[in-house]
Amino acid sequence: MQENKIKNYLLLHFIVFIWGFTAILGKLISIDAIPLVWYRMLIAVVFIFIYFLIQKKSFKITKRAVFEFVLGGIIIAVHWITFFKAIKVSNVSVALVTMSTGAFFASLIEPIFFKRKINPIEMLLGMLVIFGLYIIFSFETKYLLGIVYALISASLSALFSVLNGVYVKKYEADSISLYQLLFGVLGVTVYLGITGGFTVSFFQLLPMDWLYLLVLGSVCTAYAFISSVKVMKYLTPYTVMLTINLEPIYAIILALLIFKEKEQMNIEFYYGAFIVLFVVLLNGIVKNSSTIKKKLQR
Repeated sequence: MQENKIKNYLLLHFIVFIWGFTAILGKLISIDAIPLVWYRMLIAVVFIFIYFLIQKKSFKITKRAVFEFVLGGIIIAVHWITFFKAIKVSNVSVALVTMSTGAFFASLIEPIFFKRKINPIEMLLGMLVIFGLYIIFSFETKYLLGIVYALISASLSALFSVLNGVYVKKYEADSISLYQLLFGVLGVTVYLGITGGFTVSFFQLLPMDWLYLLVLGSVCTAYAFISSVKVMKYLTPYTVMLTINLEPIYAIILALLIFKEKEQMNIEFYYGAFIVLFVVLLNGIVKNSSTIKKKLQR
């Protein structure tokens, strides 16, 4: 049993490392954010579809589920587009640190869907995150557009997570993923069709871009999702949460190793980044401590 937990804990770190590598691939792939997301979602849908066939899972969903998955799919598509836009116009470090504000946005959105009061501690931690971003804003003004894109992406990520928190109580996690990705890629397809985005050059990619997209869609999206669901069966939410919060750190270290001076920032950026990442970890610890107390009181 203990050996199984260690195995899954190491697997979780590998999954988080893969998610961190997503940002690196976004920087390495030469195409723009919208076609990048279209290819990513399409490849992921194909792999998850194959997974359904192998596991002999049912593809049936209700009419209401279709509406909810269309909404989720559009949100995640725009979330990824703005995320990769942030990386393209700034760099991995700026995008990932700003994306860490997702927990703050979730603290504002969650009470609306779960009908509870806004937690004062979450608001306080959110103000600290804003202070950390203010420091970054003040000294890294050339990355302003990237920060704005990342903030939009973080808010959509929080909305997407909260919605899935509702959906997962009604539907299988595999079905949620498959159909949200499917409707997401269909939404982007409609947009590209209307705007004339499907040109000959759209499909003429560099060989390395095809390789990076294949890794992004299969390993970083389809495999990481399926594996993360399995891991959560063996590890506590506290362990999972703390490990996932290491994603920006993994990504920034990888970016510094791969892109070197392009990712090197002034010292004020790292002060602000430290505040943001520290608050994200502290928020997880506080939330899980309160959850444990509630369970003990029952």
